[in-house]
Amino acid sequence: MNSNIEFLDYIYQNAEMGKSTISELIDIVKDEPYRKNLESQLKEYTEIFDITNNKIKDTQESSKGIGTLTKITSYIMINIKTLTNKTPSHISEMLIQGSTMGIIDITKRLKQYKDATQDIKDIGNRLLKFEQQNVEEMKKFL
Repeated sequence: MNSNIEFLDYIYQNAEMGKSTISELIDIVKDEPYRKNLESQLKEYTEIFDITNNKIKDTQESSKGIGTLTKITSYIMINIKTLTNKTPSHISEMLIQGSTMGIIDITKRLKQYKDATQDIKDIGNRLLKFEQQNVEEMKKFL
């Protein structure tokens, strides 16, 4: 697999995990303004997911996607962490931690795949900026 496909696949998996996590949280959250914020995040993760999915298909490759075990583990962890505390503050803290890890990882990947084509680096930078915006937006709910 060439580095362009590897980087696209990473972005694809990241967006897929974001979609999955936010979808789970939308079902848990009762606060309507907060839910709208999560729906906005879901929309952006979906757009990034769709863009990377189409680019991967254009190369005649297929994405690995995130594994079933990862999805199940994420689902269980979300439900455990929100079992006793479903407040926007608590969920925001969880999302800030996740986005911060995402920021670190995508920054490393952008350096690792510095020779990727510009269009793919642009998608990576879009994901980075989006994660940074998410952290700032979630701070408002702490």
